[in-house]
Amino acid sequence: MKIGLTYDLQDWYLARGYTLEETAEFDRVDTIEGIESALTSLGHETERVGNAFELVEALAAGRRWDMVFNIAEGLHGPGREALVPALLDAYRIPYTFSDPLVLALTLDKAACKHVVRDLGLPTPDFTVVREPADLAAVRLPFPLFAKPCTEGTGKGISGASRVETPEALREICLDLLSRFRQPVLVETYLPGREFTVGLAGTGSRARSLGCMEVVFLERAEAGAYTYLNKKDFENRVEYRPARCADARAAEELALAAWRGLGCRDAGRIDIRLDADGRPSFIEVNPLAGINPIISDLVILCGMNTISYQDLIGMIMDSARERLAGSPAC
Repeated sequence: MKIGLTYDLQDWYLARGYTLEETAEFDRVDTIEGIESALTSLGHETERVGNAFELVEALAAGRRWDMVFNIAEGLHGPGREALVPALLDAYRIPYTFSDPLVLALTLDKAACKHVVRDLGLPTPDFTVVREPADLAAVRLPFPLFAKPCTEGTGKGISGASRVETPEALREICLDLLSRFRQPVLVETYLPGREFTVGLAGTGSRARSLGCMEVVFLERAEAGAYTYLNKKDFENRVEYRPARCADARAAEELALAAWRGLGCRDAGRIDIRLDADGRPSFIEVNPLAGINPIISDLVILCGMNTISYQDLIGMIMDSARERLAGSPAC
């Protein structure tokens, strides 16, 4: 099978003047090399395509593939993760991972939480601050947690994100509104253990790949998986395999959310426990990082004896299964 690879290479954007923070979600060359190597080992032929700009040029030139392995995050707007899949849908080229609707929904953390709540699944109470005047209407009890609505990789999350007073909430919201030019999600802060759950498959075939606890070390910014904690995870964070009752409850919730949201093929869901030890949905990453060494999903798989090639194989198997089962999937 001829597989096209779509991705956003960090170096491509840095060379065009974008900052490290703006490109924090984008991939390094070794990620693309790792995927390429795994797909080749599985018997596929690969072709590097690149980002949405390069995909447009390739499609206009008449290049086509049996399937596209898509990890392109996009750069601008709340629908940026949906752009490449939408282009591929227009040309009827099948691809891995979720469709444009799911990717647009899940990138918007507030919109996603509305759906999760409507599914009857627990998620922290929340509100959205779209402009400074909205702060007067926040009625949630403190402590609260504030973060940009449509960012990933911990962007906009810092030690100041957990707030105890209206003054601190106003300060962080005004800062985020100014820096990121997008709404701010304000939700009840959960003080319990933090887990991330790996998932593979689609619909009734979806399954957990395991659960990993994120433990913050002494050097970490307290209370959250912040941008700096993720960037310097070797010194600030410890990842622990989790197979206890709390982990099993987290996996059950993650699987229900994954199926309810319509996510496909593979990804991660973050779960946190409340003050009473009950799990709550925090957010989902349907385009989880898959760097062979440093990505959370890959680390989690390694803890559960799932090799990198096995993970890539599971993603391809899921995509083929759903495509064989229904032309609409």
